[in-house]
Amino acid sequence: MSVNSAEQAPLLEVVLTKRGRTRISYAAELLSDDGTRIVVRAPFAGEAVRDFGFVRFEPGDVFTEFYWRDRWYAVMEVRDPAGTLKGWYCDIARPATLTDGRLVVEDLDLDLWRSADGTDVRRLDEDEFAESGITRSDPEAAASAVAALEELEDLVRGGGFDDLLR
Repeated sequence: MSVNSAEQAPLLEVVLTKRGRTRISYAAELLSDDGTRIVVRAPFAGEAVRDFGFVRFEPGDVFTEFYWRDRWYAVMEVRDPAGTLKGWYCDIARPATLTDGRLVVEDLDLDLWRSADGTDVRRLDEDEFAESGITRSDPEAAASAVAALEELEDLVRGGGFDDLLR
């Protein structure tokens, strides 16, 4: 399903969970859904600035979010209010589900950041992933998460990342 820009895009509720609990939920415009990949756009859902040191997410920022039903990650393109690209924040997560207007994604702690110019690529939260206990409680999901992080980093560093988002 593609949404014509002249039409009002339908709204979805995006629900991000972590370890069985809802971390955040927010409304997002559905831009496209081809049956495998779902693309939505939403303003930054936080109320306060999130300063990671290498990037700041601020009220007014716009996130174009790419979710897959068959991949263990989601990619968020982040732009400031003027439209300037800040970069891409990639969440390692279970494949997304979309049911009755609710897009649900379970965060698995691992993340990857790529700056707008591609010079800053960094893995994030590997300590949280290790401390989560997922390698013991769900070794198959843990292996899928690690493989997804490797795949994304290979795409970011070796090419193919832009094709992923087209």
